[in-house]
Amino acid sequence: MSSPVTEWELEYRPGKLRLYAVIAAAVVLTIHIVFGALLTISDTGVRNVGVLDQLSIMLIGVLIAGAILLVTRPRIRVGRAGVSVRNLATERLFEWDRVRGLTYPEKGSSAQLELPDDEHVPVLAVRASDGEQAVAAMDRFRELDARYRGR
Repeated sequence: MSSPVTEWELEYRPGKLRLYAVIAAAVVLTIHIVFGALLTISDTGVRNVGVLDQLSIMLIGVLIAGAILLVTRPRIRVGRAGVSVRNLATERLFEWDRVRGLTYPEKGSSAQLELPDDEHVPVLAVRASDGEQAVAAMDRFRELDARYRGR
């Protein structure tokens, strides 16, 4: 029998943002690898460009692409245990007694989880740019919210 924490009834990740991030990371990585490989090992007027310089340019591309891919991490999961929000670096689980709702701020591109005492947590996974998919995720969240919080 699995624990309630692993039983999620809604799991949502942004669509367009993930696609754009993967494309951007691939372009950055390709540019750095090509420029690193094409960098000739000759006198540039200041000093010789060596193999380590070429590898450094490629490694910088790997690091930048990795940083861009952090944008693919956001997700929201909802279930009996509560609401789990993962943004760029961390994931937090909010039990239902702390959740007040999921809303879009007037000026903003992503939703926010409302908590007691006027606190909120950005939910980078639910983005306005995803259109109907984001609306469907919000509707499903509201259904689960009504079921588990009894509103």
